[in-house]
Amino acid sequence: MIDIHNHIIPGLDDGASDITESIAMAKHAVSEGIHTIIATPHHKNGRYENDKQTILQQCDLLNKTFAEESISLTILPGQEIRLNGDVLSDYEKGEILTLNQTQYIFIELPSNHVPRYTEKMLFDMQMNGLSPIIVHPERNQEIIENPDILYNFVKNGTLSQITASSITGHFGKKIKKFTSQLIDANLTHFVASDAHNLSSRTFRMMEALDEIEKNYGVDMFYQFTENAELLVRGEAIYKEVPEKVKTKKFLGIF
Repeated sequence: MIDIHNHIIPGLDDGASDITESIAMAKHAVSEGIHTIIATPHHKNGRYENDKQTILQQCDLLNKTFAEESISLTILPGQEIRLNGDVLSDYEKGEILTLNQTQYIFIELPSNHVPRYTEKMLFDMQMNGLSPIIVHPERNQEIIENPDILYNFVKNGTLSQITASSITGHFGKKIKKFTSQLIDANLTHFVASDAHNLSSRTFRMMEALDEIEKNYGVDMFYQFTENAELLVRGEAIYKEVPEKVKTKKFLGIF
């Protein structure tokens, strides 16, 4: 299994604090059946800036460390980029790191709203050969209130990645339900851990995928796991026609 969103590199952001924690996370990942992780440190989110070269160097160091520790885990380079007006110019300057240096690129939105220029930026990225993936849309307050925002993005070619802990209910019942609605509506294409540590923000990949198989069947299970493999290779992923989220209205009987 491949985990495409993870904060395992020590000391770069709010993920692993030191190499000891990185090693512990790596061992846990292997115990969950994960053999490859894309390390995706935060970039330009208001707190952290981690440019391409820094991440590439840190991935090399981690791979050497895990080899020395006999941990069967491969770390690939990536970046979790907060949406900003300079993404494309930074990409052209060589500061932006796509996922395993493919066409796929992680884009993080602010947690409480969707900037007005988002649609244009996503379009411009695609016009420049990039394939943007919005991370954890199920935790964005404006998308929760108006899922048509995500529907329009996906309809126009943007992809999305949901978090394992959202599926398992660790972010609460509301986010768990909304995540299920996104899966039902074909509005998401990847499941990843977004693990930061082994306590408050851990992996839960096996638990999430088991729940997906139980609720949606083995085909959906394989679609999510195979999409991660296709992403790493820079190949086209499986995706169904997106639908609008159905909001159910219940009539109360008094």
